[in-house]
Amino acid sequence: MNFSYILILTILIIPMFLVFKNRLRIDLAALLIAALLGLCQYAGLGILGPANTPQNAAKAISGFGQPVVIVLICLSMITSSLEKSGVTHWITKKVLVLGGSSEKKLIFLLATTTAFLSLFMNTVAAGALLIPTALEAAKKTGIKPSKLLIPVSYGSLLGGMASYFTTANIITSNLLVIAEPPQPALNLLSFAPVGGLMAVTGLAFLGLFGSDLLPDRNPVSDQIPLILTGDELQDSYDIVERTWELLVSAESRLIGQSLKEIGFGDRFGLSVVAIIRESGNIFSPLSNHIILKDDILIVIGKEEQVAQLPESHVIIRRNHSGSQFSVRGVTVAELLISPHSSTIGKSLVQLGFRRRYKLTAIALHRSGTNFRTNISSIKLTAGDALLISGDDEQIQELRENPNFILILSGLSEQPLIKKNAFITIGILLAAITASLWGIPIYLAMLLGAILLLLTGIMTMQEAYNAIGWQAVFLIGGMHAVSLSIIQTGLADQVGNWFVQIVTPFGPLGLAGAAFILSSALSQVIGGQVTAMVTGPIAISAALRMGINAQAIAVAAAVGCSASFLTPFSHAINVLIITPGNYAFSDFLRIGWKLTLLCFITLLAGMALFWEL
Repeated sequence: MNFSYILILTILIIPMFLVFKNRLRIDLAALLIAALLGLCQYAGLGILGPANTPQNAAKAISGFGQPVVIVLICLSMITSSLEKSGVTHWITKKVLVLGGSSEKKLIFLLATTTAFLSLFMNTVAAGALLIPTALEAAKKTGIKPSKLLIPVSYGSLLGGMASYFTTANIITSNLLVIAEPPQPALNLLSFAPVGGLMAVTGLAFLGLFGSDLLPDRNPVSDQIPLILTGDELQDSYDIVERTWELLVSAESRLIGQSLKEIGFGDRFGLSVVAIIRESGNIFSPLSNHIILKDDILIVIGKEEQVAQLPESHVIIRRNHSGSQFSVRGVTVAELLISPHSSTIGKSLVQLGFRRRYKLTAIALHRSGTNFRTNISSIKLTAGDALLISGDDEQIQELRENPNFILILSGLSEQPLIKKNAFITIGILLAAITASLWGIPIYLAMLLGAILLLLTGIMTMQEAYNAIGWQAVFLIGGMHAVSLSIIQTGLADQVGNWFVQIVTPFGPLGLAGAAFILSSALSQVIGGQVTAMVTGPIAISAALRMGINAQAIAVAAAVGCSASFLTPFSHAINVLIITPGNYAFSDFLRIGWKLTLLCFITLLAGMALFWEL
């Protein structure tokens, strides 16, 4: 083994070992590796280009300009828009309706739904969206969370095998282009036949045997997330019976008057939370807002206060869906008064809270008591909790306010915003269709993301918040590893060893070995990094054996998603450890069986669809 090989392996292994020991963040490790490889090239070593070409040190950061980074950024934005428009939450509600209280049904439906979402969005994002659903289902049915959370995680990984949009799959496709000699990149449908077969088989396995193989462990009470949904927050503050809807008919004398002129607050002691209007909802309306025909006013107040309204052409009714207003799109949250807040000793009126923050304070909780009447005049003390409502963006702005501690509610009751949902889904489908017609996937996705911004579905700030910067830094940094492995000939060297071992087993043997190598390595360093390491090796071996490099690339890529054996092998597994109260052995017990099944299915798919 020559000096270059040793140097590259040292630069790669030491930071990855520190990551494994939780001494270093994986994204920081990737940046460190890229910087060290760049320094070696600048010093005259032939790591990223020919020796004594210091200008090639710039290749250390060339990963940030790769198409894969653009695709991931744009995909993060589209994923966030789907969540914001209520598409994913609409799906989760249907899961709860269809699954009922059947453990087997819920396991299968949760895994299948997550797999479906993973076809169009980031694997971690798809899984993260279904974790609250699984916990809610566990709460309502009495089924242990440990029975439902692994299916969510494994479902997202299985779905990722069939999708081009999985990070490891995008990376591997990009590696084909930079191979020697360059190979055609994979397209949107390249992973669907084999990956789809593996996903279907894996989901059937979870549905049939998951109930018996998954642990039935009680969650530890202090490990269960305490984030309440909007409905639960309203229940905890006892405002259900005080929530009303006022429907303004065409004959109403309120039409054309402002809230102040009507005197909702001053005369009747009612708080107007929102005005539901066809042209667009108004959250926490100010006193100068004018009432229009067919408006629906969501108000908080006692029944006797509502009954005092003199208007005969206003239809008064309890707010629909059990008196909750979250389903109307009104975001609710808890706001705690911080210990050293400048608001202590002042009332909401003195603070001009509604005018200043454009939010409505609905109730106040202090020392075990809920206050729901005239709370605007109560002087605040440290530790007070306010139930607030309003527009999500306005609430989010309180995150940076040192006077308050913001506790956001869960989003499960947020309604489906049909217009935004249709536009987002339409943009996604248009981008996919354009890429199938031959437009580069990064351009199609970039145009889709730009359309989201131009249509106002997403703001620039929301776009920045949606981007998974850890994945961007990870991929941008680790791209230099792939370049160095190829440039120094290490990929060819390992590929030769690979060829010697698997030659007796033919093309299927190479495909199976690529899958096993990727799967084994992903248990330790994660699928995204694994793709950077095993991809060049598998592709190089395929070229040496005269085998279809695209087929072997698919086998190596889907192996990166087979992260079933350990709780730390994938980010989505890490997310479910605490709420599921899982042990290491829980993943191994069901994971090795699922991995073996995927391996057998891979070989069948490679023979059937790639004719290996």
